[in-house]
Amino acid sequence: MGNAYQIYALRYATMSPRTPQMNYLQPDPHETTAQDLDYFVWLIRGDGRDILVDTGFNAEEAQLRNRRLTRDPVEALAGFGVAAAQIRDVIVTHLHYDHAGNLDRFPHARFHLQEREMSYATGRCMCNGLLRHPFSVDHVTTMVRHVYSERVSFHSGEGEIAPGVTVHRVGGHSDGLQVVRVETARGPVVLASDASHYYANLHKRSPFPIVYNIGDMAQGWEIVERLAGHPDRVIPGHDPIVAEIYPRVPEAVDVFALHVAPSRSFAREEPR
Repeated sequence: MGNAYQIYALRYATMSPRTPQMNYLQPDPHETTAQDLDYFVWLIRGDGRDILVDTGFNAEEAQLRNRRLTRDPVEALAGFGVAAAQIRDVIVTHLHYDHAGNLDRFPHARFHLQEREMSYATGRCMCNGLLRHPFSVDHVTTMVRHVYSERVSFHSGEGEIAPGVTVHRVGGHSDGLQVVRVETARGPVVLASDASHYYANLHKRSPFPIVYNIGDMAQGWEIVERLAGHPDRVIPGHDPIVAEIYPRVPEAVDVFALHVAPSRSFAREEPR
């Protein structure tokens, strides 16, 4: 198979309670309750390297946005045996506050970002409060500083981070949203990030309400499924079910192994 990596989901925050209107653009009118929203960063390990996917947010941002930070994501990495200074590559799926905080805490990292996301987060769309809301100006300007320090690798569409680790622009939720495809012992696993917050967004073809382009989001679901090749190898960005169906890593707090098969399948039941 070539390079086979391990993938770990580190859960660091949650948001509860939520209503169906917060999770689906057109919720089922019969549903009155909704799943909580969990927050993760992901660590890819293998071939002698550690690659971090997204950087989470800190306590200040949690308080600002009324989120419950269960642990600092950088400290969660350290607790898993990975110091921030050791990370050489950080894939930023998009620049929303919960995926692009703490960018100043990885002193030796190169950041991998879609060129389209940088343009979106610094362009005319940020004059609109609704589109601007998921971004933090501090996070975006920190990334701009990394650009000026020559620490950002821009990707346009598809790009390779390492043999067996590739990024793919899907857009939709944010204009430059990218997903990450990772070769593992169980086949290619796709970290879908916010291409699908929940399994149900993907399976029901029901958009999450924070969306820049619904057409791109719908096409992104097709891209994610094609890249994974099997529904059990798609990992949504915020679904608490991930923590239920993937094994906890022993002696680690809220860390889950994604390179092994889930305890139950999540094949989509609805016809295309």
